[in-house]
Amino acid sequence: MRRRWTLTTLALLAASATIGFAQSGTKLIVYGDMALFQPPGHPENCILRNRFKRGEPVGWRMFVADPQTGNREESAQLVVHVNYAGKTLDIPMRYRATAAQPERQFWVAKWIVPQDAPVGIVRYTVTATDKNGRTGEFKPFEVKASQLTIVE
Repeated sequence: MRRRWTLTTLALLAASATIGFAQSGTKLIVYGDMALFQPPGHPENCILRNRFKRGEPVGWRMFVADPQTGNREESAQLVVHVNYAGKTLDIPMRYRATAAQPERQFWVAKWIVPQDAPVGIVRYTVTATDKNGRTGEFKPFEVKASQLTIVE
């Protein structure tokens, strides 16, 4: 009797672990970077950075992957949520690939730092949702030196 209880308990624990693993694998994988988004041809266009002056264009480039396949999730809709001066600005991202440039399989968004933006760290996150309702989120490292920062 004790052996049957032990086997049943082990089977239930294994099933619970498997279900938990399957559910945790349903979150979209979201990652990317931040760069200076100057016009094409500008010598500093697409240079990675996290310090920006008022009036400069902050650019985000993100990739979204299906957690089961690791492949790009084409149906994803992404939004950058920028928190500054006591408000949140939601910036929709657009998919960058075109027929002429199919290799650009990532999403982009641009934010021009407002003239009234206070100097200091600006928090942001990027969220993604796909056609199946799966979601994912990107948050930058919690290291002050790597945060989006408005400087003089």
